[in-house]
Amino acid sequence: MAINSQKLGNILQNFVSQTSDVQGAAMVTPDGLPLASSLPGGMDDERVSAMSAAMLSLGERIGKELVRGDIDRIYVEGDEGFSILTSCGEDAVFLVLASKAAKQGVLMLEIKRAVAELKPALS
Repeated sequence: MAINSQKLGNILQNFVSQTSDVQGAAMVTPDGLPLASSLPGGMDDERVSAMSAAMLSLGERIGKELVRGDIDRIYVEGDEGFSILTSCGEDAVFLVLASKAAKQGVLMLEIKRAVAELKPALS
């Protein structure tokens, strides 16, 4: 069964518009190709996808070298907010961009719910 890009896009748009303090989201392949996105204006889907894949690859290498097991989530905190990469099966990674005001516990719960909704659209 093929990946339903339109459904992925709709899920991402709903996630971004309905989740407090989320500024953008994207689904990317581990190779760095965009599947669907709802990113803030001015962000290039392909560039964001490539950076996400590079972050994921480095995180996996760090996990192996430091004997931390399989990586579930990569979390980057900056002055302006958070970038969170979460595994969404073997074929996709879910990227979420959130503002500094985001409550991390609530955000992680919402990400978990979104991943449960996104996975069926991938198969």
